[in-house]
Amino acid sequence: MKFSVFKQLFLAILILPLGISLSVAQTDSVKQVPTVWNLENSIDYAITNNITVKQAVLDKDNSEINYTQAQNNWLPSLSGSASESLTRGTSIDPITSDFVSQQIYSTSLGLNASMTLYSGNKIRNQAKQYGLLLEQSDLYVTEAKNSIILEVTQAYLQALYYKEGIEIAENNLKASEEQYEQTEALFDAGTVAAKDLADIKSQYASDQYSLVTARNSYAQQVLTLRQLLELDPEQEFEPDFPEIEDDIEVIIPDKITAYQNALDYLPEIKASQLSMSAAELDMNIAKAGYLPTLSLGAGLSTGYTSTQEYTFTDQLDNNFNQRVSLSLSIPIFSKFQNKSNVQSAKISMESANLDRIAAKKEVYRKIENAYQSAISAQGEMEAALVQMEAAQVSFELAQEQYEVGLLNTTDLLIDQNEYLTAQQKYVQTKYTKILYYQLLQFYQGEPIKL
Repeated sequence: MKFSVFKQLFLAILILPLGISLSVAQTDSVKQVPTVWNLENSIDYAITNNITVKQAVLDKDNSEINYTQAQNNWLPSLSGSASESLTRGTSIDPITSDFVSQQIYSTSLGLNASMTLYSGNKIRNQAKQYGLLLEQSDLYVTEAKNSIILEVTQAYLQALYYKEGIEIAENNLKASEEQYEQTEALFDAGTVAAKDLADIKSQYASDQYSLVTARNSYAQQVLTLRQLLELDPEQEFEPDFPEIEDDIEVIIPDKITAYQNALDYLPEIKASQLSMSAAELDMNIAKAGYLPTLSLGAGLSTGYTSTQEYTFTDQLDNNFNQRVSLSLSIPIFSKFQNKSNVQSAKISMESANLDRIAAKKEVYRKIENAYQSAISAQGEMEAALVQMEAAQVSFELAQEQYEVGLLNTTDLLIDQNEYLTAQQKYVQTKYTKILYYQLLQFYQGEPIKL
């Protein structure tokens, strides 16, 4: 009997390898280093290269694989089998099922397929659940990016604050140097006492120390910024700071409005809501364990045995058979596993609901903190500006009085230190106000910009 084309195809499927090996060449991505390290470029570079963000992207990729597999679970499974056996003594021929007492060489070939037709909507719900988890993982990527944006912004503004601190320290040191030179000349002329010269010299040395400290604080903050950007050790880095006006005015948004906008924008809120939906689907999946499962099966098989006189090809043709089956599995007792699964799913739903409530409370805490800090910094900045301007006038008058001998050294140094303190306080409140205003804007979906 002629071997049919269909049966030849059946043998070809068995012979072909079932697995396909893919070789993927991986190359390290080249980091695009900006030429100017302003805040915008720093944020973009950090988002692209930060390890935490990259890990979140990998988690998303893994979720996408799981979602694709969940969708593919609707497809039938197909497997091939082949076996070769040698039997001695009395046995049943594996091909003809005859009872024989001789040595048997046999070859068996098979192709089997199965498909789940119904399982209590378990497969559909699992696909929906993995779809939600994929959407959630995308939100986690956004959350990781938001986190690094805020960290870079805070580090950048802190560095800018220390940069202005260096300028203040330099100006203060310059004034101390002029006072020291002037007092030294007055001392040589016999106009001031040695103690006055010593006090001025001590202040001059103290201001030199303050300048070194200010430069070190700035260098440490730049290092923090470098680490956030994941820069290589040999990579040169110097932040490019904009000119920020001292009289900068911002309109602080209403707290409740900012909170409502944040609930609509921030990814952690949407992610917590998706967790609730995924937990509800998990409950449906658990309940499907109580329902029957209906499966469709099909198979092709053939074989060769040495007990028959026919050739190998003829036997494969003669022994070829087909099988179609329906299988119904009805759960009766599962050692209470289904009950445990439903109870666990119920707990997961309650936990997801608590996480959702906690996420909203955390967002409100952030908004409340940023709002109060911005309001406080705005009032402190206005007061600090008045204090700084008054301290500057007082110090300038003290210098003039000291030059003509109407003010002693102690009072001059007091006025100088009060002016320095007022400058530092003003700069601190200025950048605190900018930071928390930017946070309030960002929580509502507005981009960070100076």
